[in-house]
Amino acid sequence: MKFAKSSLCLALLSGLSFNTLAEVDIYGKANVTVQSSDDGEGSFTEIKSNASRFGLKGSEKISDGLEAVYKFEFQVDVSDADSKGDDDNISARNQYVGFKGGFGQVVIGRNDTALKQAQGKLDLFNDLEEGDIKNTFKGENRLGNSVSYASNSYEGFKVLASFIAEDDVDAKNGYSVALTYGDAGLKKSAVYAAIAADSEVNGYDVVRATVQGKIEDFRLGAMYQTQEKVDGSAEADGYLVNAAYLMGSNTFKVQYQTMDFDDSDDKSAISVGVDHKLNKNLKVFGFYSSFDMDNNVDQDYLGLGMEYKF
Repeated sequence: MKFAKSSLCLALLSGLSFNTLAEVDIYGKANVTVQSSDDGEGSFTEIKSNASRFGLKGSEKISDGLEAVYKFEFQVDVSDADSKGDDDNISARNQYVGFKGGFGQVVIGRNDTALKQAQGKLDLFNDLEEGDIKNTFKGENRLGNSVSYASNSYEGFKVLASFIAEDDVDAKNGYSVALTYGDAGLKKSAVYAAIAADSEVNGYDVVRATVQGKIEDFRLGAMYQTQEKVDGSAEADGYLVNAAYLMGSNTFKVQYQTMDFDDSDDKSAISVGVDHKLNKNLKVFGFYSSFDMDNNVDQDYLGLGMEYKF
């Protein structure tokens, strides 16, 4: 939904003003699941709000070839058991302001790092608290105190970079860089690939390679990663492979991920699921995820859910 300056926008933005040429895009999604969860002490039923969110974003032309851009996105826990809400009911996601032009885009604020962005749409169980790759791989960071750059596409290639100011005299700044090729949604290209690295980002150094491609109704993806704490401990390497098959309104998918640590604290997970699309904005889905932990209890999750985008 796009609105010019209006009393609705003024109310939503709590006094922030935009001139009559500015546009505001109000968007969001609700993703909820009812699931049977077993964290190692027996199964129980719970309702999860899987990164449900709402946000405001837009741009304003400053001159030929230069625009101001902004985004303010918030995560909402729609399954919060407290009827009055609590401190965790609404939390910050990507929130920034910056410029866009022939040089690309530069924004300042809170944003996904270059390495996290370079994942593209590889993770078939993204945002599910159980199947998301953040449960196995380090590097899925969304950080404040950051400056983010994204180049325009050149022959399918793009450069991403993040600078994270540590805001402490004794701390080190963090850097995240990535080179990507192709369209992450696989709509404009049959292949998407990326190589990315983090240095001193949220306590870890990470190198990650990602590739995903489509062959008719199949989508195949893979990722390889090495990671290490900045103090030299917790070295590990791991990989992910997945596949999805589109049949009419249904998407069948499977994903396996594993991380092997030098101290044998290994973990792996397999997830299977099916999405059924009811229309452009609404789908229902089911999934099963199982985690195998070397030094912790195994975990299993079985759920049904729905997602509505607006």
